[in-house]
Amino acid sequence: MSLLIQHAHVISPDVDLPDAALEIAGAKIKRVIPAGKALPACSETYDAQGMRVVPGFIDTHCHGGMGHDVTSEDPAAMPIIAEAKLREGVTSMCPTTLTLSEEMLAKSLRNIEAYRRSPSHAKILGTHLEGPFINPECIGAQNPAYVRKPDMKEVLRLCEISPVSLVTYAVEMAGSLELTEQLVAAGICPSCGHTNATYAQFQAGRQRGLKRLTHFCNQMTKLHHREVGMVGAGLYDDDVAIEMICDKIHLCPEMIRLAFKVKPIAKILLMTDAMEATGLQDGNYHLGGLAVVVKDGAARLEFNGALAGSTLRFNVALKNIAEVTGKPLCELIRTTSLNQAESLGIKGLGRLEKGYAADITVLDDDYAVRAVFVDGVRKV
Repeated sequence: MSLLIQHAHVISPDVDLPDAALEIAGAKIKRVIPAGKALPACSETYDAQGMRVVPGFIDTHCHGGMGHDVTSEDPAAMPIIAEAKLREGVTSMCPTTLTLSEEMLAKSLRNIEAYRRSPSHAKILGTHLEGPFINPECIGAQNPAYVRKPDMKEVLRLCEISPVSLVTYAVEMAGSLELTEQLVAAGICPSCGHTNATYAQFQAGRQRGLKRLTHFCNQMTKLHHREVGMVGAGLYDDDVAIEMICDKIHLCPEMIRLAFKVKPIAKILLMTDAMEATGLQDGNYHLGGLAVVVKDGAARLEFNGALAGSTLRFNVALKNIAEVTGKPLCELIRTTSLNQAESLGIKGLGRLEKGYAADITVLDDDYAVRAVFVDGVRKV
């Protein structure tokens, strides 16, 4: 099968081509055709009508949506979440679990694996384990009853059920430095979050391969003039990637602008941290068994008001950073897919170039998703 996407405003990292075209052969991009060049005959044609055509988004931190949670025992939950992500322009994702018992995590990964083997919507790049090896002093919306010591054997047992791509843990906890080395050796990306680490403690982990921070600024050591902490580490160390929830709730516009001013663009990763209320109205929901109230789009734990994930859609996150930073979209687009793929060591995703996966999202001028292609097949 061949596909021609024509009249496209092609935007890829450091690429901005109005009225261009993409030739797709099977699941790969065959070539990008600049304006004015002859177009090939293909078996299918899609007219982008001048809209923005960008690499499909990659969400490496998502807990749910449309009333369903990744950790649900319902096998129907994962396909519903993956379809909802697709409508945000997300073509690949890492379903994200919570601090729960190993038995509960195992059930979740069985459902994730069943979908991963036969994906009908967004693709699965591997599971993101957020916890359970976190600092109970920085619990956030995680369940303190299930916090435990780092255990690589548990991670490997879960990997036997379904691949794990990313683990969020607190680097200052006993055994975490060893865990860092073990994750790196296993090809799993280590990320520090729910942490009260000092800058020196983080540096010890960084020397062992820890170069990513989970939901930057949230549930981590704040910046202080005598101890820069984890926020300081994220801003200061150019080789450290930072996940950002750009909903203007978890991070104010000024913090978003600051991060984009001082960090290399290649080390900023948009994500949603979306929970089950995403795509639905305000009301009462749950996250990992904890009661959550959503009001004015902000999700908070019922008992203490702590932020409990978000209701952010990925295309809205891109719109927000474009409005807040004013930077060109061909720079910002790197934060939506290529950076995520590189942080997980995955090649062939995140660019609209020859040989890359034909994972493509079409956006109108208001960043609404108008079409989505996964491996060259239109899904939305």
